[in-house]
Amino acid sequence: MMRKKRRSSVDKAEEATTTTKAKKSRNTGRKLKEPAPEETNESVFGVFLREAGVTLKQAGTSNEIAVDQVVFQKRIQKQLQKSPRYPGIVKEFTTGLESHIEDPERFRNCLLPCVPRLLDGDSSQVSSFQESLLRMLLGIEMLQSFIINTLLEKLPEFMFDGTGDGGLSIPHAIINQFKWLDRVVDSKELAAKLMELVSVAPVEVQRDIITSLPEILEDSQHNDIARELNSLLQENTQLTVPILDALSSLNLSSSLLTEVRGAVMVTLAAVQLEDLPVVVKFVLHSVSASDACEAIESVDEEEDHKVVDLLVLFILHSTNANQSRRGAERVLKGKVRTGLIQEPLLHRTFRDYAQVMRGYFPSILSLAQSLLRSPDPCVVPFGGHMYRHSFTAFDSYCQQEVVGSLVTHVCSGVGGEVDMALELLCGLVTDKPSEMALYAVFVKGILDYMDNLTPQQIRRLFHLLSGLAFGQQQQGSLIQDDMHIVIRKQLSSTVPKYKRIGIIGAVRIVGSMGAVRLEVKESQNGSLPQETLRQVTALLELVKSSSESSPEAAALYYDELANLMLSSTLDPQVQQSIEKSVIDDFQVDFVVDLGPKISGSFPFTPCVLYDLEGQGNTIAINLLPLLAQNVQMKGEQPSQTTKALKRVSPLCLSPFFRLLRLCEHKQHQGDLEEIDGLLGCPLILTDMDVVEKMESLSKAEREFLCTLLFHTINWFREVINAFCEQKETEMKMKVMTRLQNITYLQTLLERALAETPGYVPPVANFDGESTEGVILSSAAPVIKAKKDATGKKRKAPGKNSSESSSQLEEMTEADKTQQEQPEKEKEKEKEKEIRPGVSLLSYRQFFRELDMEVLDVLQCGLLSRSLLDSELHTKVREEVLLGPAELVFLLEDMHRKVEFSLTAAPAKRLPFFKARTDKSVGFSHLQQRSSKDIASYCVQLLPALCSHLENCHNHFQTMLSDNNGVVDGPSTDIQQHHLMSSSYQLLLQVLSTTFSWSGFSQPGQRSLLKKALGALAERLKEESAELTLEQLVKHSFEYLVNFRSTMPSLSTALCLSQLLSTVSEKGGNSASYREQTASLAKRFLSQDWVTASGQKERGNKFNEALHTLLRIYLEHVDDVLKAVEEITERGVAELLNASKDESSASWPTLNRQTFLVFYKVLMAELEKAIRKIPVGKVSDNVEVFDSRPVLIVCLKYGRLFLDSFLRLGMPLLDNSFKRHKEDVQSLLKVFQLSTRQLHHMCGHSKIHQDTSLTNHVPALKKSLELFVYRVKAMLTLNNCQEAFWIGNLKNRNLKGEEILSQRSQGSDEDEEEEEQRSPLPQDQSEDEAMETDCEESTTVNREDDVDQDDIIEDSD
Repeated sequence: MMRKKRRSSVDKAEEATTTTKAKKSRNTGRKLKEPAPEETNESVFGVFLREAGVTLKQAGTSNEIAVDQVVFQKRIQKQLQKSPRYPGIVKEFTTGLESHIEDPERFRNCLLPCVPRLLDGDSSQVSSFQESLLRMLLGIEMLQSFIINTLLEKLPEFMFDGTGDGGLSIPHAIINQFKWLDRVVDSKELAAKLMELVSVAPVEVQRDIITSLPEILEDSQHNDIARELNSLLQENTQLTVPILDALSSLNLSSSLLTEVRGAVMVTLAAVQLEDLPVVVKFVLHSVSASDACEAIESVDEEEDHKVVDLLVLFILHSTNANQSRRGAERVLKGKVRTGLIQEPLLHRTFRDYAQVMRGYFPSILSLAQSLLRSPDPCVVPFGGHMYRHSFTAFDSYCQQEVVGSLVTHVCSGVGGEVDMALELLCGLVTDKPSEMALYAVFVKGILDYMDNLTPQQIRRLFHLLSGLAFGQQQQGSLIQDDMHIVIRKQLSSTVPKYKRIGIIGAVRIVGSMGAVRLEVKESQNGSLPQETLRQVTALLELVKSSSESSPEAAALYYDELANLMLSSTLDPQVQQSIEKSVIDDFQVDFVVDLGPKISGSFPFTPCVLYDLEGQGNTIAINLLPLLAQNVQMKGEQPSQTTKALKRVSPLCLSPFFRLLRLCEHKQHQGDLEEIDGLLGCPLILTDMDVVEKMESLSKAEREFLCTLLFHTINWFREVINAFCEQKETEMKMKVMTRLQNITYLQTLLERALAETPGYVPPVANFDGESTEGVILSSAAPVIKAKKDATGKKRKAPGKNSSESSSQLEEMTEADKTQQEQPEKEKEKEKEKEIRPGVSLLSYRQFFRELDMEVLDVLQCGLLSRSLLDSELHTKVREEVLLGPAELVFLLEDMHRKVEFSLTAAPAKRLPFFKARTDKSVGFSHLQQRSSKDIASYCVQLLPALCSHLENCHNHFQTMLSDNNGVVDGPSTDIQQHHLMSSSYQLLLQVLSTTFSWSGFSQPGQRSLLKKALGALAERLKEESAELTLEQLVKHSFEYLVNFRSTMPSLSTALCLSQLLSTVSEKGGNSASYREQTASLAKRFLSQDWVTASGQKERGNKFNEALHTLLRIYLEHVDDVLKAVEEITERGVAELLNASKDESSASWPTLNRQTFLVFYKVLMAELEKAIRKIPVGKVSDNVEVFDSRPVLIVCLKYGRLFLDSFLRLGMPLLDNSFKRHKEDVQSLLKVFQLSTRQLHHMCGHSKIHQDTSLTNHVPALKKSLELFVYRVKAMLTLNNCQEAFWIGNLKNRNLKGEEILSQRSQGSDEDEEEEEQRSPLPQDQSEDEAMETDCEESTTVNREDDVDQDDIIEDSD
């Protein structure tokens, strides 16, 4: 029941009762009842009540009240207070009350509302509703405590009586008296007594009390009572519903609410079924968006995540609050990144709750877009799964939105985003062709944005569109005409870029139209309908005729057709028509019969080279004559006769052979016997001794020779692609010989290119962004490639094929860049004798791509064959090993492939003005394979790679033992040493890149990771199948550590350290390997690195490796500060005492050339550990090592130190000053030495007017000034401001000499503080002085100076 609101004042109420007319009663027209007999008790209680306006009744009749309840309460209070017997009268009054309610009927009357007393039968002076007598008395503060106690004492008497006559429950009525009191005098006492009653009362009374608590208690008691209710909840599940109802109405702190909710969740399993809705409602209503996110974040096991977690995240994201949306997105990304929420959970959510999910489709679409655009490659696939499931589970509207969103992703131009969106669209076309056909028009819109797509993306796009247009679905055929129009338009274009798009698209359409149909109704024999076959043939003829005028276009056509043969299953009729023309045309165009003499006029004398077939061979590849003819035709004006002749370009040789090989492979199920003669077939070239006479040749002849070498190498590369999978021993030996031919020809090409500056090689990969663009971008580095990074010219390699140098990558370049200073004079003397060569690394895009299958050659150890002599009686056994040069050649290619495929670069949008640099040139075949396939293939090769790794280890171990532990012994073959160290480093790099693949973190690849680790572990332990992942990591780590003793160079040692760090992270306890990794890195840093020629390693490559290795050491060591202190106190001190060319004894890698490397890393690591650094140790060395780079590092990191000290250190000193005055003073004295040194550096930079130094000065000066005043604030805080005074510090240079030109200026610096609170004696003031430069400080507050400094730092 609700009682009437009180009037605003008691006086007004009294006045109203005496002056206003009585209101009419609702019962005016009815006969009045006989009045009940009044109580005749004349106690103080009865008298006071009667005088105040209340008449006590008996015999079950309600008490009557003649005045308003407010007036009644006011009168009772006045009567008690004005009584001469006050305060004793209060006791008498309460005793009377107690006596009155002894009778149950009278007690019942006092609990029921009073009724108004009617006057004259037609009006009432009071409102129609009044409170009960006891409740009105509870409103009088002086009586409240007694009445509360009395009621609570009476309550147990009626606990077990149940509901009385008229449905009145006495316990319930008693509890109702306490609700909504205007003021509770002792709320804490009331709460305690109520909880005592709860502990003894029956369940019904307990429920009444508990549910009434929020209406009885004040807000200040809510938290305390909630804790008691929480405890009660754990003990008695029967009270779950009333307790949760009460808790829902209490005003609780967030921490307590979280605690209560946690307790409720614990009891969830024991809750009665009928109580479950109340429990769930409480939990959901008590959870905020941040609480929900935290709850989901706290789950750290994949199996603990349920469908409801995803639903909650979608619900949170659907709210309008930005914070909830961002929080839900952040949590989902984090869970996906760590693998705790995976695709199976998403699948179950869509499968079981599709109708629920449909309501949150906008949020699902928004989250999918965000995940697909993420730069983190780990979360992108999950966004794809959300798109795919949304398309599958929802209605046509949602499907249209999904397709539209994916098309938007494709048109964005961001590489990873485009690839994933195209992959999803292709997958939807394959899985849901009829549904996707409805939205073919949407997908067709991507054709307008092809300028932003790479060749591989264009292949996917046309595969997608042709599947829609020429598939079985009738709806998709609507875009067939559009497809034909676009293709014909592109093919007829004179712009090479658009012609390439036309060729790629046309071949993909041929693949879709000419594909094998499993269910074909048009014909009974299952072949293509004649009309379709005619269209396919016509389209092939159109592409062929459109590309004949351009060798590049023709070569691309052959390459694309070869890709189609490799990836698709064509109808036999289509396949036969392609094969027939290919075989015939190749023989006519490129193969000639060998005669006694080669006729014709050529720039060089032709001769037949590289014949592996012996005397019986009668054919050769007509390379030199074709190239000469091609050069001649380019120089002539085209005439009618030349136009009529078919132009055959050597550019098409390798692409055409690739198409021929794949046709044969498809036709004969992998058997290449029909064309195996081409493996050992010779080429018509010229005598390669002409390379030795390059100086005497004209520019045209030099370029002709370089082009001839490029075509020859590319032919051999394509031949190896073709025959690398053949199983016959003789074929394998020929493949090995062709590898040796390539490595030898590459050494010739390096020397030829060195003599031909500005030469642009022939294109070998024809699907690039633009062949013209590729040429322009590569022309510049060709000239620079004549020298290595430090200017050291490369030596000409030897001529023997198995020992010759191939394209040595970074590691060999690093080796060869040593001795740059000592050997300058020798180089000048030998410049005429030794021919320089260029690195072919810059020319990689001009070589044909090797297939992944070529790497199978790495598994070949020892091959043999038997040859019979002419008399057929003597057996001669030849053995061919994979030589060092060939091993380096294959490993370089493998390293490039795994770097490209397994290293996930974050998706970045291109700057507006920056041209696209396509790094995928030369990886067209590789791009058509997934990273998972590449990783699986690398794992299969791991045993072979480990064998080669052990061979390299044994080689250097044997070399060290033969030379008594010296690298540069007299028996060391420098060329062999370079090749073996290159192999060693490449093997470690390949392993490191493979194990760094982000896909291993995905749960689906766990078995592949265990297989990879098992390949390493079983080199030590034979049975590795039953080992756990942690055991596999342990054994793999132990296996790799064994190679530490034979590292040939610091770069190789760095690769081993990085590999060990990567492998250790694959287990669950990577911290256990930190000490071993740090110990190994320290061992490498403490080693003197010498090249095979006896010189110490040096140069940029060495410094970069040293920088990374030192960082690995400091990141893995337990105590960073102790390690830094050891280097600075021992290493630097030894270096200071050493001669100019000597190194530190304890740290041999620390010398005057590498001091800057050490200094940078040490300063960076110290800045990370700024809270505990022993400042002032490092800067003292600047006076000795005063080079410009060292000063830049010192100024840059000096300010970072100072800023961090101000932000983190000074608050600590504020609190510690009183208790540790001496320690604080000592710290600031040491700090003063460093800040003065920084000030001297500022003066030095001004004298020399070096902008790279002075750019750091303004912000540093500002920080120094802030430091001064910050110390003053600390002293003021501790009542020692008298100990602080400001003076002038003279400007000095690094040697401490005063700068006279700035004598009039002040200076900016340091301070100390007093140990005592009292003012200082005069003799101490000098030591405690705080000095600053007021004049300088006025210039450092300019914000533009600080901004400029920040920009300079970023550029550094």
